[in-house]
Formats: sequence, C-alpha cells, structure tokens
Amino acid sequence: MKGKKIGKQTIQFANPPVILATATTAGPMEAKGPLGTYYSLTYPDQLIGQKSWEQAERKMLKDAVELAISHSRLTVMDIEFLLAGDLLNQIITANFAARDLGIPLIGLYGACSTMALGLALGAMIIDGGFARHLVVAASSHYDTAERQYRYPTELGTQRPMTAQWTVTGAGAMVLGAVGEGLYITHATIGKVMDLGQDNPNDMGSAMAPAVADTILTHFGDTGRSPADYDLIISGDLASIGKALCERILKEAGFDVTNKYTDAGILVYDPIQDVHAGGSGCGCSAIVWGSWLYQEMLEGRFKRVLLVGSGSLHSPISVQQGETIPGIGHAIAVERL
Repeated sequence: MKGKKIGKQTIQFANPPVILATATTAGPMEAKGPLGTYYSLTYPDQLIGQKSWEQAERKMLKDAVELAISHSRLTVMDIEFLLAGDLLNQIITANFAARDLGIPLIGLYGACSTMALGLALGAMIIDGGFARHLVVAASSHYDTAERQYRYPTELGTQRPMTAQWTVTGAGAMVLGAVGEGLYITHATIGKVMDLGQDNPNDMGSAMAPAVADTILTHFGDTGRSPADYDLIISGDLASIGKALCERILKEAGFDVTNKYTDAGILVYDPIQDVHAGGSGCGCSAIVWGSWLYQEMLEGRFKRVLLVGSGSLHSPISVQQGETIPGIGHAIAVERL
C-alpha cells in the first residue's frame, strides 16, 4: 500500500476529505467584534438561558453541531463520529453534548489546538475509509475558563496586558468523503515544545515556538513555502505570540509578514479591551468556521494553512511550578 506520510510529520491525503458545511455560535462580546455578522447564531448573554456557565457552553456546542449538520443537508443519523473537545476538566462540554446528540464520540483535548487536531484526525478517518461523514467541533467560554484556570470573574482580578480573553463560542465542521466544498489536503502533526516560559498569563509566548516549528516542518515536508499559500492563520497566539512566531520564522528564512494573521487578533476589536487578544478552543473554531470559510467559498483565498495552537498546562501544573508546554497542528485547506 502506498504510504500517505511525507517527510517527518505530515500526512498527504490520497482522497482529500471535503468540508461540507460549518456552523458557529458566539457570545455577546464576540457578536460585537468585527466578525459578528459571520456567526451562525449569537446569544444575548453569557448564560443563554441556562443555570450555569458550564451548561451554557454545552448548549453552544450542541447548537453548533446541530446547525452544521443542518447546513450540510444531512441528518444526525448520517454522522458516524463526533470529534470534539473543550478546555474543561474531563472535556465535560463535549461529553455532555455528545450524550444529548447521540453521536459516537471521539473526545479530544489539545487545549486551544483542539479544532485543528480534530480536523487532522477526522481527515485521516475519512481518507482511511473508516467513515463517510463526521463532525469536528470545539468550544470555550470565558467564564468557565476563568473559573477553572484563573480566578472567578466575580473577584474582579486585574489582568496583565499579556493576558488573552477566552472566546465564548463554538464551531463545528462536517467532513465528508465526497461532495462539493473545501478540501483538506495535508495535515502536519506538531511536537510538544517547552522553552521554559512559565507565565500562564502569557500563553502566546509559550505557544509561538511550537507553532513556528510546525509551520517550518510543514514547509520542509511538503516542499512548499509561504508563496504557495494565500493565507497562513494561527489559532490564538494573539498579538504577542504572533509577533514572536513571525520573528522565529523570519530568522529561519521565511518572511510571512504579508501572508500571516491570527484568529486571536481577528476575533475582537482593539477597543474591546481584551489586552493581547482572543484565546480558547472556540477562538479558531469560530473564526475558521465563519469568516474564513466564507472567504474561501467566495474565492478570495484558494489555499490556506490553518495552524492550531495549544498551551498544554493545567492549574495544578502551574501551581507546582512547571513551565508551559505548547503545541501546534497545521491543516492545509484548498479549493480544488
């Protein structure tokens, strides 16, 4: 059998899976951002009629999955697997949403890289002939993340300028073996990297080296360069991490200044006072699944490299003085 792995860490799909449809759900702050009109569904407040923030996040994820399936003109019965994850302990958002949806679940945790990880694994499942239709989804919620990783928002704790704002939102993408749409042609699985950054309020700096390493590996494995892409977009490095990633790439011989952006920068307007920018599993999920998806369908971008970024720490690891590992996974999406 002809191998599909090329180079060190990249899969080249023989039968590129197609993104049949997407859907995104977003909170009130995200709805007021520059991409607000692109989201499938927005909510007026953080609780969206639920008893807790955790239940609200679960509803956002479930709504996104159901909307994406509806947009694909399939039914829940047509979906063979749900690949989903979030930031909460035991990925309870994905687990409880899957319980309500009744779709076989492959639960994922890649921190904020979860959407990219899910797209990579979902593409492998479909390309390998193990499913015809599946859904990849991810979510986050500002208040659930703050309560778990930092301080309850009621305390009004001051945030440093390096801090990022966890996106309240969820995104879902339906992948199929055949159909019309955008195709996933390559996936580069990243390595965990840790250069000693230990500040949980500066995750961009912790993740940037891993994202840059994955981009460089993707170029080496595929023989491509920035010139081969209309856009390179990372998940949630935000302003500080993006600048560091650009610097690392430039020192390696690749100037991506005019081709590179980050979902954590795009999701909010600077006047919204989110400091360094957006973060969370939902950050890349709602930007990639709304604005970027629409831009590609309309032909403004024909080949894009998506690079999910994840900060792989926990509250306990931080309290025990551990440094923060980071990871990046890259997905090449094309109009064929």
